[in-house]
Amino acid sequence: MERLTTTAMIPDAFRGTRDDMAQQMGMVWEQVKFPLVIPLLKVAVMLSLAMSLMLFIERLYMGIIILFVKLSGMKPDKRYKWEPMQDDVELGTSSFPMVLIQIPMFNEREVYKLSIGAACGLSWPSDRLVIQVLDDSTDPVIKEMVERECERWASKGVNVRYTIRDNRKGYKAGALREGLKHSYVKQCDYVVIFDADFQPEPDFLRRSIPFLIHNPQLALVQARWVFVNSEECLLTRMQEMSLDYHFTVEQEAGSSACAFFGFNGTAGVWRISAINEAGGWKDRTTVEDMDLAVRASLKGWKFLYLGDLQVKSELPSTLKAFRFQQHRWSCGPANLFRKMVMEIARNKRVSIFKKAYVIYNFFLVRKIVGHVVTFVLYCVVMPATVLIPEVEIPKWGSVYIPSLVTLLNAVGTPRSFHLLMYWVLFENVMSLHRTKASFIGLLEAGRANEWVVTEKLGDSLKTTTGAKAIRKPRIRFGERLHLLELAVGAYLFFCGCFDVAFGKNRYYIYLFLQSIAFSIVGFGYVGTIVPSS
Repeated sequence: MERLTTTAMIPDAFRGTRDDMAQQMGMVWEQVKFPLVIPLLKVAVMLSLAMSLMLFIERLYMGIIILFVKLSGMKPDKRYKWEPMQDDVELGTSSFPMVLIQIPMFNEREVYKLSIGAACGLSWPSDRLVIQVLDDSTDPVIKEMVERECERWASKGVNVRYTIRDNRKGYKAGALREGLKHSYVKQCDYVVIFDADFQPEPDFLRRSIPFLIHNPQLALVQARWVFVNSEECLLTRMQEMSLDYHFTVEQEAGSSACAFFGFNGTAGVWRISAINEAGGWKDRTTVEDMDLAVRASLKGWKFLYLGDLQVKSELPSTLKAFRFQQHRWSCGPANLFRKMVMEIARNKRVSIFKKAYVIYNFFLVRKIVGHVVTFVLYCVVMPATVLIPEVEIPKWGSVYIPSLVTLLNAVGTPRSFHLLMYWVLFENVMSLHRTKASFIGLLEAGRANEWVVTEKLGDSLKTTTGAKAIRKPRIRFGERLHLLELAVGAYLFFCGCFDVAFGKNRYYIYLFLQSIAFSIVGFGYVGTIVPSS
């Protein structure tokens, strides 16, 4: 008996139906492609290139400012008066201003001792210092532990006030606002804020407070963060690269060019009168720190960033904690921009240059365009041009501008230059999450005011003691899947295969690498391990 082929086994009627369907789908695609898809893709390319140029010019502008600052030697003590704090024999400690330290906490089992101990160890007269531990913990065991630690330091003569609330209204902003309402705060001139994982050096106040004493126009002195667990894993190294650029370039450029930048929410010293004049802490967004900074700036106050004043802190080392943090950091600024753009534009107390800087440079380019163009151009539009070869992206937009922007970003962390490719791929993956968060903030959608405290694991303590952590899986495999990342990864992989087979742009190397990066994050193989108890 003659062997039947697969084709022969398929009825002719079915083959005809199948071919007809394929032809019909092809005809529909051709009818939609030219009048609709190609024009839309061309518009997307033009918008993406415009945003890419905006981002490049912004990066170049900040780079020029930093270069000028370095070459001209414009150090903070050259631009502002600074004199060391001296003990006065006649006046005694009364020559030192009263300083309030605020440490907001929420179930900080792993790190509460570190921040309280570091604050209590600051070199400042004990009768001129008040330490407020603002504990919003919901775990009664942790609350008792924190209260006991405060009592331990109080028994040593440190003025520590353990403060709790009946509710968590306003989250961190609400806690800070309530803390300033106590009667003893009226005696204080300045307030310093440290999150629960921050560990200032003993000379922190002696290096920062003099700038505020001798320069009445200054409202804020911001210190730089350094990270005790940056070597923990690749996730923390990637974060270090991004944050080092933020502090080395963005904060320094803002401080030097127009005495304005976003308060980082911690490791900063505020003049209390400036906070009051700006309207105090508000909880209308998840970036209460940036909200206060913008309002204070619109009142004419100036800010100073001290890059050489460093405070140790911890980076989130799990993907879940990092994603929550990035949602808050991306959604909050976009939401604040929506609420304040007209208020900024109508303000009469600051110059047009400063208003333009805040609206365009600070908010629009850095907080919105930077996220959107990274995802849209490199993860949506560029792959789409592989499938639709009638639309092309010029080489300056697909290669030269991205390369220059990447190199400008690399100046923040020279020691991690060899990780630059991994950083680019990881940032592109996270741009999906940040873009989504930015639109949620702009549209004030469901999760616009979601506040999740960043999980801290106390890595600083483990680093100090030299103990090696035993590791175990944090969550089950099925619970760590991220479907959006997997969908984008599949889309990029398909475009890469299409480019290999039919394309002419040779994007497939990038597309395959980026697809792998999206898939790794999508399957949860980043930051999924934590030290076991």
